[in-house]
Formats: sequence, structure tokens, C-alpha cells
Amino acid sequence: MNRTQEPSFRESVDIMFDRAVEIMDLPPGLKEKIRVCNATYTVRFGVRLRGEIKTFTGYRSVHSEHMEPVKGGIRYASAVNQDEVEALAALMTYKCALVETPFGGSKGGLCIDPRDYDEYEMELITRRFAYELAKRDLIHPSQNVPAPDMGTGEREMAWIADQYARMNTTDINAKACVTGKPPHAGGISGRVEATGRGVQYALREFFRHPEDIVKAGLEGSLKGKRIIVQGLGNVGYHASKFLSEEDHALITTIIERDGAIFDDHGLDVEAVRNWIAANDGVKGFPDATYLENGAEGLERECDILIPAALEGVIHLDNVDRIKAPLIIEAANGPVTAGADDILRSKGCVIIPDMYANAGGVTVSYFEWVKNLSHIRFGRMQRRQEEARHQLVIDELDRLDRHLGDAWSMTPEFKDKYLRGADELELVRSGLDDTMRTAYQAMREVWHSRDDVPDLRMAAYLVAIDRIAKSYRAKGL
Repeated sequence: MNRTQEPSFRESVDIMFDRAVEIMDLPPGLKEKIRVCNATYTVRFGVRLRGEIKTFTGYRSVHSEHMEPVKGGIRYASAVNQDEVEALAALMTYKCALVETPFGGSKGGLCIDPRDYDEYEMELITRRFAYELAKRDLIHPSQNVPAPDMGTGEREMAWIADQYARMNTTDINAKACVTGKPPHAGGISGRVEATGRGVQYALREFFRHPEDIVKAGLEGSLKGKRIIVQGLGNVGYHASKFLSEEDHALITTIIERDGAIFDDHGLDVEAVRNWIAANDGVKGFPDATYLENGAEGLERECDILIPAALEGVIHLDNVDRIKAPLIIEAANGPVTAGADDILRSKGCVIIPDMYANAGGVTVSYFEWVKNLSHIRFGRMQRRQEEARHQLVIDELDRLDRHLGDAWSMTPEFKDKYLRGADELELVRSGLDDTMRTAYQAMREVWHSRDDVPDLRMAAYLVAIDRIAKSYRAKGL
């Protein structure tokens, strides 16, 4: 089949939405209100670079304001377009509802290849883009809060936050206008790793449910599972690193722009990351087999496939060759609607993007709350928690002396028990709780209804139901 027969990314999101609302008892008007994108702003601005004025096109789309502020990343890519931004904004609405972060959905994009410009030029462009959005309240702590996405990171978020603060000198909450900032500029510990860490927590939760493991044709735990990762950017790198180092899974294949490498005994993720940084690709990485056609890496035998780069990488042209029994969508929309149907008929279990990559917006929520409260997490309670634990340790020490060799504490236990949770530990705890709770909400729907064939539809049902309740509470 030809890929031209497939729906676009935006159409795929709408198809999956329509599939879910067909089995929901919602008035037609409310269904349409939830589905449509509220507004999209297109901006074209000029920046003087290299002796001439260059014009750039950017977008900020607001999908739903059932809760405010609206939330969603800003991506820098040469292929950014209005349809893509609106589809991602819709996905953000559903994602925030699923993981119960109190935001509506938004998304932004700038048509630019960051590799074409140096750091100074990127700052000029980013600040001008931020100015154009902020003066229309499309960047605002209580109305629209961007975050990093593909092509952006802490650096760009710091520039945006500073630009907003320059324009709003008396706004005490100015730092909350954007998330994903560096820790020294109002950011939060654990934000950079958040989406990848969320993928790890999602897989851990999946493997806590034997019934779900069986549905995927797998058994046991994450230990020793063969994993293919497509895209070793921020999300793919952190997910791979944590799964291999902490859960002892095997990262057997890594796919990048210039091809793929594989080693069935497991790749050293850190070494591959360093190689890519030095060589701008995976080609030539020692002690691994290289595939010039990276797409072939998706088709290798594995237990888990993690597409962590672009949308639409699994499509009608290659879906029949995909062998993974379990796919977790670390990227947005990596499986097309047509491919999704075929994979489901083959018995493949897909942990959907709406849930799997929600770690980023979850920790962004924590950062936003931190900025509004003007205090880091743990500052008030950490030492008090340690003091309470010290009382228990002192009492156990007394019993230890009384009982002699019959009973004693290990030094490791003392150290771990006495240490109060710092910001990073609290962030990871909150993320873990969020991913567990959201998965349990999805699987309850998945297993309790005969008309819900997969986790994706279950995720849409949970999210849409919550959005509908928000609109009804507003009187709609």
C-alpha cells in the first residue's frame, strides 16, 4: 500500500478521537467543542542577521481552554506547519486530562533548522518570537505556558522567560510563564530527564500487571528484555539509560538519522551517546553492526520497541515487518492510524503516546507550581523529616545495645532511612505516582469494556470524559 493513502498526523488524532466518542454518551455539540482547535495564531517576523533581514514563520495553537493556563511545548523544526501544531495541541489537551495536570492543551512551533544558526543568532530569533507571542498573552503564567519540545531545550526556555520578564517587570510570577528552564533560572530538578523517566515508569507499571504482560505475549520482568530505541535524543537517551542501568534491560538496537547499530548482547547507551556527539551519527560505532538504512532497525526481533523521535515512523509500508509485541510511544504519533489497526490485529500491545510521554508535562506542572509558590520542594520539611527519622534510629540503637549480637541495623539502612527527600527525589516520586495512577485508570477501562480493544482508546475515553466533566462544570 502507498503511504499517500494514509491520513495525516492531524487526521490520525481526529480518527482516534472519533473512534472513542462513538461509544461515549456525549451530546454532539459537546463532542465537537472538545474536538475542535479553539484558535491558532500565525506570526511572521523579521530579524536582522548577517547583514540582511530574515523572515521567520511561527505558530501557537490553543486547542482547549477547559482549564487554564494552557500548556504545550514549542518545537523548532524546518517542517513545522499549522496542521502539525494543531494536532499536537489536541494531543496535549488529552494528555493533560489523562495524567490530571490542570491545564488545557496548546502547542507552538517555529519553522527553522537550529543547526543553520549560531547561539547568538538563535537567541535573537527566540527572543523576537517570544515577544510576538507574549504581547498577545500567548506566553503568560496564568494563560499560556510553553515548554521545550523537539529542537528546543533549557537554553531557549531561559531566553523566553527572560524576555517575558523584561516585558512584564512587575509580574512577581514571571518565571512561571514557561517551564523546562535551567535549575539556576527557576527550573526544577529532574525536568530534563522527565519524559524519558516517564517512559521508564510507564513500562514498570505495565510489567506490574501479569494480565497485561500476557496480552503482549511476554513474561517476567523488564530484566533482560530486548529493546529497540528509535531516536537517541533527550527522550530516547534517558529512557534507554534508565531502562538499561536500573532495570537491566538490553538496548539491542539504536536508530539515528544516519542509520542504525545493533548488538544483541546490549549496547552501552552512554558510549553511543558520546559517539553521536563526537561523530554526528552512529556510523562507525565500534563493537556493533551498522545498518545504513536505519528504518530496517525498526523491523528487528525484540521484546519492546520505543519510537522516540518523529511521528509516522510506523506506517502502512512497514507495519507488516514490525515484529515487536510491545510498543511504547515515547514520541508523539509515531504509529499512523492505519498501522495502528494492523498492529492491533496482530496482537501487538501499544502503550500510547498520550500516556507514555506525559512525564514532561507532569514535571512541567511541578515546575510551574514551584514558580508560583516561590519555594523549592523539600525546603520546609526535609530536615524535620530527618529529625523524626533520627528519633526512630536512636530508639533502634538503644534496642541494638540492649539485645547485643542478636539484632543489629546495617549502616546502609541508617543512611538511607535518615536522609530526607530532596527536590529531585520528590519530583521522581510525584512522576512515578502520576504514571501509575494514569495507567491504572486506562487499564481499568481497557479490561472492563468489551468495546475497548486497546490502551489507546482507553486513554482517549478517560481523557475525554474528564474534559467533558470540566466543560459541564462551566455550564456548557
